[in-house]
Amino acid sequence: MTPPPPVLKLERKYQAVLFDMDGTLVDSRSVVERVWRDWAAAYGRDFRPILTASHGRRTIDTVREFAIPGIDVEAEAIKLEGQEVADVGGIIPIAGAAELLARLPADRWAVVTSASRALATRRLTAAGLPIPVVMVTAENVTHGKPDPEGYNQAARLLGTTADQCLVFEDAPAGIEAGLRAGSDVVAITAARPHSFEAGCPSVLDFTEVQFELV
Repeated sequence: MTPPPPVLKLERKYQAVLFDMDGTLVDSRSVVERVWRDWAAAYGRDFRPILTASHGRRTIDTVREFAIPGIDVEAEAIKLEGQEVADVGGIIPIAGAAELLARLPADRWAVVTSASRALATRRLTAAGLPIPVVMVTAENVTHGKPDPEGYNQAARLLGTTADQCLVFEDAPAGIEAGLRAGSDVVAITAARPHSFEAGCPSVLDFTEVQFELV
């Protein structure tokens, strides 16, 4: 019998916990791949680099990077967001996420996501996870991940600073954002669409990590 993986035990105590959503709290790979594959095909683009670039970033930032000249970037981003909101097929929670969120006080955790508020609410609900009191979404920031703006904003809304928070992420852009904010970051790998060097501690899911709040 294969022994269970070791649990990552964080010795430091934190004032709050900040979570990315896609790939961190919920596994939405099936929807993301369907939507971006169709978009790439419509514009004659290679799907694979688009999917890689979209991981952890705002939709509009990915569209802007890969759009053909003359395309209405904002209109395309709105269309793609609408398709993602409408499609929740295959969305499931990351193992241990529901149990962890149930243990955390409502004023000690937040979601910081590159998705819109409508999309984040839709996916969390589809996965059976609670909607947080504090949620920083694409509409709330001027600069998306890897900029640390979202994490700094969420920490302020929780009455603390990002360097006193633990961040859970899954994508390079989000990990960089958390580290730049001064947070300790743990990478969740269960729904990772491609491998990369995280540059921070990594666990499969929330069953493999333990931490405490102050």
